[in-house]
Amino acid sequence: MWWILAGSLAVLPVQRTLALLLGVISVGWACAAGVVDLRGLIILGIIVLIARVRMHAQGRSRALTLGAEALLLAAGLALFGHLIPGFFNPKILDAVKTGPHSAPFTLYFNFDKALLPFVLLAALPSLLFVKSRFSPRIWQWLLLAASIPLLLLVAVMLGGLRIEPHFPDWLGSFMLANLFFVSFAEEALFRGYLQQRVAGWLGDVPALLIVALVFGLAHLAGGTLLVIFAALSGLIYGLAWMWSGRLWVSTLFHFGLNLCHLLLFTYPFYQSR
Repeated sequence: MWWILAGSLAVLPVQRTLALLLGVISVGWACAAGVVDLRGLIILGIIVLIARVRMHAQGRSRALTLGAEALLLAAGLALFGHLIPGFFNPKILDAVKTGPHSAPFTLYFNFDKALLPFVLLAALPSLLFVKSRFSPRIWQWLLLAASIPLLLLVAVMLGGLRIEPHFPDWLGSFMLANLFFVSFAEEALFRGYLQQRVAGWLGDVPALLIVALVFGLAHLAGGTLLVIFAALSGLIYGLAWMWSGRLWVSTLFHFGLNLCHLLLFTYPFYQSR
């Protein structure tokens, strides 16, 4: 089920019909496995109906188009926040410690959050790809990539992390979940939808800064240091999206930072013994 769901997200930018087919199969499998119950299935059906209204209203009724988009955004935010009933995301890891100075880490496979790119794509057809107005050079991309370990080292200097290499036996599960069910979902919301919409209203740079701040505030439960760290990482992901116009580019930067964090530093943060 999880590999089919991941496959649907992987092909979404290039073959939407196949992605939808795989998505439907994964939802059916999730229902059979008890990950989604009848309540969740009914709400997903309502979301599909709203998506169809949004599609058919395009170019015919601006008010209906905007109304349907707003409802889809609300549904996406509810999926992101695990607020829709009927989803039972399985716990894969329970309070494991990657190293002696790492805080306990719990991993879920979030089926509801993984559906977010489908919902937001229905809300905004240009979610996955827009024509970029920028032409960054190779050295700029290399500098942006180098900012990932640099940011993690800054977190070390601030006391939030320590250098602590790991290679956990659950690395494969982490990579699957983090790439498709975390990084891609979050980038769809913050860069593909929010940054794109705000850029249309206020311009590219204000959108980059505002959405990076919102991304940081979304991590408020982790404390002030995590908010700062997430906001700075949001600038990296936002630049990757802004320069490329492709959601998968910002997703790979997001995943790359998370993977580098896990492999080389205390994860999810430093905790003294």
